Amino acid sequence: MVIGKVLTVDDLFEQGYDAVYISSGAGLPRFMNIPGEGLKGVYSANEYLTRINLMKAYQEGSKTPILRSRRVAVVGGGNVAMDAARSARRLGAETVYIVYRRGMEELPARKEEVEHAIEEGIVFKTLTNPVEVLGDENGYVKGLRCVEMKLGEPDESGRRRPVEVEGSEFTLDVDSMIVSVGTSPNPLLRQTTPGLNTDRRGCIVTDGVNGQTSREGVFAGGDAVTGAATVILAMGAGKQAAKAIDDYIRNKQ
Repeated sequence: MVIGKVLTVDDLFEQGYDAVYISSGAGLPRFMNIPGEGLKGVYSANEYLTRINLMKAYQEGSKTPILRSRRVAVVGGGNVAMDAARSARRLGAETVYIVYRRGMEELPARKEEVEHAIEEGIVFKTLTNPVEVLGDENGYVKGLRCVEMKLGEPDESGRRRPVEVEGSEFTLDVDSMIVSVGTSPNPLLRQTTPGLNTDRRGCIVTDGVNGQTSREGVFAGGDAVTGAATVILAMGAGKQAAKAIDDYIRNKQ
């Protein structure tokens, strides 16, 4: 490895490697691309939880502090959203909302995660979608403008598509917003690897069995392929790909 240089997949092949396995995860947070997301007090769930758990942002004198919020909106309905909401509550927020555009039955979080959030007093604002983050004169979050939703016909995922209810706009009184609407793989991989096919989410496309990608000798697995999932699934993908890579090298002409 050359210190100080970022190596591409092609660089690795040029150095003599016979196969490459990509397991870079999906750590790039997605945002909603609505007005006001650049205000102070808007966090991705990744940033919020990393600051708390790894950087000890809750301690006095922390070099990476977070705002001590009174009312927090967490946008999203997955396990990470539940973690962020419960963390905000434990850090002293009086009211914490889970804002989710589908209903309670459609929440992707595990049942026990939802139950634990309810036990800790998290307020679920389902069938609700944010459309703008409101700020004060100093650039801090002061509210979240939302619309009510209803469930229409199923979309490509098989879940009923949320549809905006006309004239249903209202404002949540919050001073922080945590965005937890998913993550995607780092786009640098597909930008620097010609011939590596990715899907509309930026995830690497494989054969679904051995982790073989569209590039000869390049295998991939974990969140870089599936999108954000579990460590167990990523470990399983790695074991399967390891066997496939061994077979590939042994049989390579």
